[in-house]
Amino acid sequence: GDAVAATYRGHAAYIAKGGNLNQMMAELYGKSTGCAAGKAGSMHLVDMKANVLGMSAVVGTTIPIAAGYAFALGCEDSGENGARVTVSFFGDGATEEGVFSETLNFAALHKLPLLFVCENNGYAIHSPIESRWATEALCERVATYGIPTHELTDGNVFAIRETTAKAVGEIRDGGGPQFMECKTYRWREHVGPNEDYDDGSRSHDDFKPWLDDDQVAKTGDM
Repeated sequence: GDAVAATYRGHAAYIAKGGNLNQMMAELYGKSTGCAAGKAGSMHLVDMKANVLGMSAVVGTTIPIAAGYAFALGCEDSGENGARVTVSFFGDGATEEGVFSETLNFAALHKLPLLFVCENNGYAIHSPIESRWATEALCERVATYGIPTHELTDGNVFAIRETTAKAVGEIRDGGGPQFMECKTYRWREHVGPNEDYDDGSRSHDDFKPWLDDDQVAKTGDM
């Protein structure tokens, strides 16, 4: 019964939530059997049967949609079995949109069963955070709304899972929204399969610690 809303790179959220894989692939190839009848493409996956609310290529737009859905679930749930939770995934660039702050306020005011997850890779296309933010204290800013925050800096999947489980449990018990900032790093260019380390926006030195700490390789060796 839980729901997710993600970004235009929400394939992992779609798959994890149980979205129909045949319909996803059909959508990627523009087929009428796709999850959006082949008209939306890779960046706009949706499967309401699996409570995947959909993705959007317009930065930040799925954040208030997730809040609206969480508000609706909160109205429907009796609380006897714990609230259903909506999860909103977005990047660091989306936190610069006005609707982000508006949604934080609304969610905190109404104690919505909503988990905010910021996948912070440090860049908005080629613009690093230090050229966009006066301070990198994102969790501190969110906390001013009275929302519990969690900053995860190393990508450890088990730490992320443990933090998520605790946060979701508290949300189900009526504690209101929570916020997670998960630091990560983009391996390839903003769009496409190529590298962009030679254009001056970032360097291999920044990437190396994340490569050495690759969670896929680490969990695969266990």
